Amino acid sequence: MDGSAQVKWLIALLALAIAVPTAAQEGEHMLIIAHRGASGERPEHTLAAYELAIDQGADYIEPDLVPTRDGVLVARHENEIGGTTDVAQHPEFASRLTTRTIDGVEVTGWFTEDFTLAELRTLRARERLPELRPQNTAYDGLYQVPTLEEIIALVRAREAETGRRIGLYPELKHPHYFAGIGQDTAETLVEQLNAAGYTGEDAPVFIQSFEMDVLQRLNGVTDLRLVQLISAEGGPADRRDWLYADMITPQGLADLAEYADAVGVDIRLLLASDERDGELRASSTGLTEAAQAAGLLVHAWTARRENAFLPQRWWRPRTPSDEGCDNKLYRSLVRVGVDGVFSDNPERAVTFTNLDNVMTGWCADD
Repeated sequence: MDGSAQVKWLIALLALAIAVPTAAQEGEHMLIIAHRGASGERPEHTLAAYELAIDQGADYIEPDLVPTRDGVLVARHENEIGGTTDVAQHPEFASRLTTRTIDGVEVTGWFTEDFTLAELRTLRARERLPELRPQNTAYDGLYQVPTLEEIIALVRAREAETGRRIGLYPELKHPHYFAGIGQDTAETLVEQLNAAGYTGEDAPVFIQSFEMDVLQRLNGVTDLRLVQLISAEGGPADRRDWLYADMITPQGLADLAEYADAVGVDIRLLLASDERDGELRASSTGLTEAAQAAGLLVHAWTARRENAFLPQRWWRPRTPSDEGCDNKLYRSLVRVGVDGVFSDNPERAVTFTNLDNVMTGWCADD
């Protein structure tokens, strides 16, 4: 589907949504999903980032999961770890620098599937975006790559300590690729979650993926809630017959609802763009309402505080790494009725999804 066709579909969705009440009304609690932990303030996918997110009030923490050579699920944004660990500084692993084709794209680096867990334990995490988050580099070298088992243990301990329920929102990264090299990460994930007591649709778990086949397969073996991720471009790596644009049509949403409980959607597909400058506005494209009408929860990704990730009219004071008016982004998402938001800054998300607070601070008057 080309861009003009996608716009037509969104217009049709908006017309459909006019008569449909939203599932998340203004002022209701929106789920705060800590994107890779409190990744705006600690190196992502570390126990420190997850723990800080819990302290800041996140409802769910989100580990991206990839396997080691010996089949252990660990938390990394990608299986290529050159940018998120100090592996390049380890001469003993220099020979493992290689090039792989992942979902049709050639990637050069070091890959988790080439390391045993014991070997991975010798590495330390690093800030992935040092040019935008230089303050986070103070934590480089302090933390190991955590396993899913350790993340679950952290959540259980903090639940006992705080008396509140803390959810898990794992993403299966590249499951089709890993299946091709003999690693069934979906099966491993469900087995570990079940063993830890996470079973049934009421468990505080959402399993997410950009791919379709793995979610459809999981729908037949678990009642844990499933989330189809949708990007503004491209399509799922495992289904060349689908584009993400197909998923946001009325028929596409109906098809997703057959196996998924929610959609995790690029914010650019949820907030309308101004025709004059192309920047996002506070009005809905209609996709949120149409997805909810199809029986799907809508979780938006990803809210971040740095200017580089915000429309330019919300920049303050005009350099990419400075803190911008993310309060206005949260306000917009609340007003269009999304059910949850992924955030690199959970404390700000908790504050600014409360409409009594969204106009506080230096962005209040413009």
